[in-house]
Amino acid sequence: MLVHAGACLRELVPSVGEGVASSVAFRKVDAIELVRQKRSDGTQDVAFGARPFVLCGLPIRRLPAETLRYSRRNGRFFLEILGHPDFGVPFGQDRLIPLWIATQAVRQQTRTVEFESAGQILHEWGLAQNGAHYRRLADGFCRIFASTIFFGTNDATPRAEVWDCGRLHFFERMRLWFRPDSTPPQTGNLVILSEAFWEEIRTHPVPVDAEVVRALANNPGCLDLYTWLSWRCYQARTEELIPLFGAFGLANQLGVQDYERERKFRERVRRWLELVRLYWPECPATVSANGQHLELGPAAALCPNFEVSCGR
Repeated sequence: MLVHAGACLRELVPSVGEGVASSVAFRKVDAIELVRQKRSDGTQDVAFGARPFVLCGLPIRRLPAETLRYSRRNGRFFLEILGHPDFGVPFGQDRLIPLWIATQAVRQQTRTVEFESAGQILHEWGLAQNGAHYRRLADGFCRIFASTIFFGTNDATPRAEVWDCGRLHFFERMRLWFRPDSTPPQTGNLVILSEAFWEEIRTHPVPVDAEVVRALANNPGCLDLYTWLSWRCYQARTEELIPLFGAFGLANQLGVQDYERERKFRERVRRWLELVRLYWPECPATVSANGQHLELGPAAALCPNFEVSCGR
């Protein structure tokens, strides 16, 4: 039995009268109802993520200035990012940039993405088109362009360990104009994906509900969990137990900061799951009774019509 989005949100967001927080909370109700309605109607707006950043999340928060190496592991898959000394490692809402670029590249089937203004990216993800967001977007592009990533697999055997890894940059070239008060130049904006990154998203695009991305754009941790669950539940063939902690646990796959106490991460995951179920009520994931695992099963976050049309 589905529960009305407003009732769920009232439980998650305590009543604050007529204040700003209350207004924001109930604007979210409209977003939740829109997501549910489009899924029911089979009219979801679908974006495409890159597999490395779905399996292994980017940092949720800015890393310390002296920290230029970041790594995550998901089973036999691993992701390592080396940031540039001048810009650092991509973090937070920077994850929306490769998601938008990958979506345009998959839709247009080309590694050359051209667009009129950076405002298109902000509009796509429901972010304010003001100076602060333009600057944040420009800095994010610099962090992404200057970073080098390593993504691949390692298969350990009793006799040897086999590494299959590729080193790549996100973009091969970019030409961007970010001033919101200027007339768009005739040359326009241009991002050319590297051959390796284009091949990755061309052969392994991960579809996600774009409306949910917009709704969670300001909550990168919950967005990571939602995209991860979209992929993992669709891949599941039976009930699964995912450790929350340890070298191969969920905490080492998402882009969360280190938690001194396991209880804090467990509480955060439970909170994120409550939000995920507002947009995806059928999501089968839950924290186990002993608090050590994430229990999940086969499910699809996208409507069946889309999955058939994409040959998933």
